[in-house]
Amino acid sequence: MSRWVVLALVTLGALVMLVPFAFMLLNAFKSPGDYSTGGPLSWPSEFYTKGLRTYWSEVDFPLKLWNSTLIAGSVAVLGVVVSLLNAYALGIGRVRGRLWIVGLFLLANMLPQEALIYPLYDAAKQVGLYNTRLAVIIIFTVIQSAFGTYLLASVLSTFPRSLLEAAALDGASRWTVLWRVVFPNLRPTLAVLLIFFFIWTWNEFLIPLVMLIDNSTQTIPVALASLQGDRLMDAPTTNAGSLISLVPAILFFLIFQRTLARGITAGAEK
Repeated sequence: MSRWVVLALVTLGALVMLVPFAFMLLNAFKSPGDYSTGGPLSWPSEFYTKGLRTYWSEVDFPLKLWNSTLIAGSVAVLGVVVSLLNAYALGIGRVRGRLWIVGLFLLANMLPQEALIYPLYDAAKQVGLYNTRLAVIIIFTVIQSAFGTYLLASVLSTFPRSLLEAAALDGASRWTVLWRVVFPNLRPTLAVLLIFFFIWTWNEFLIPLVMLIDNSTQTIPVALASLQGDRLMDAPTTNAGSLISLVPAILFFLIFQRTLARGITAGAEK
């Protein structure tokens, strides 16, 4: 009976979380007249698609999609690589003060972006990377790898020493141990980090808003915010833009859903 109760509660929670998406889907195909007359809860009187076309053309959605994909994909790959190298040195290597360093990474991951935005802005200006996608990629690679280093260092601190000793007896170098012994065992965990880094970076708003001021470098969340003016907001177009912007992230999650499930399960078993 307890299993059915848990299943019912989880199903109810999932339905509650889907309610905002249902409203977004409903208002994405509603004309401004229907929205102003009946409000966000009314059923549309016609299948209105102008909001989708307006968002697609006004914000140049293919370009914004490419910018978001390039930034999020680059950060995901680079963040995983940097996290693995840092964690290998901290979790397996003989680094003095390892616990203090891991704690420092955890503290850095807890800092709010509002506290970092001005130093990052000034540094990007000084090195000539302001208003470039490379600046955002570097910033988020460092931010995401702080969490990845903390997580992987904790995992590698419990790595079986017998495997490392066997590799050392076979004459393997540290680089060989990393890619031939450690990396294959961490592959499920690294896949989970890759997915998380991609989705987290895809949804970021504040730093891209400050760093990317040119229309050709902006990401999808920034482009979506540009639809809202100071005193006016086209709600159907905003909902339509949110719907289009959400589709790539959902597709990415569905494609790598099994990888995510296997990685979480493997981490739980370890």
